[in-house]
Amino acid sequence: MIQILSVNRAQARELHINGRRVRSAIGKQPVAGAVAVGRMGLEGDEQADLSVHGGLSKAVYAYPSEHFAFWRTVRAQAQAALWDEDIPPGLMGENLTLAGITEDRLWVGDQLFIGGTADAPGCVLAVSEPRFPCFKFNAVMGFKHAAKMMVQSGYCGAYLGVILPGVVAAGDAVQLQPGPREVNLRDLFKARASA
Repeated sequence: MIQILSVNRAQARELHINGRRVRSAIGKQPVAGAVAVGRMGLEGDEQADLSVHGGLSKAVYAYPSEHFAFWRTVRAQAQAALWDEDIPPGLMGENLTLAGITEDRLWVGDQLFIGGTADAPGCVLAVSEPRFPCFKFNAVMGFKHAAKMMVQSGYCGAYLGVILPGVVAAGDAVQLQPGPREVNLRDLFKARASA
């Protein structure tokens, strides 16, 4: 069963990275209750650099919680965190922290039917492309090789376009509707990363 563990959002803020001041909304925080999802993403969420985040095809970013143990270990090995320090939802910059699905089981064009009731309709999101990490990811993770580790592991998460706006909440069940199954998300990530 696929489920949303956490819905996360943030406003862009100024970060100091390697002597530079940059704006970012990567440090997302969990939100209690239902959150509206429109064509451009979650209500109250912001993307600072629209050249690489956001827009219709990258309105929502989902990340599998199954990879948190990996990130917990590599952060501890890099001495960026303690061995018993958990990865909080939203740290990866994800809007949706998911359980029950990983990139190797997602294909471009797959649709995710999320929650909903008669009073508060859910929404439908479509897998559009993998996320590629940048220097901001290194800064948030606390060590300079974090982006390289994402590329090597293939643990990239998925950008999603909004097919049907609605609402999402932690605890919502997610039903996967297979698309054409021509381009696997992890394979696409690996191919683009090696180009």
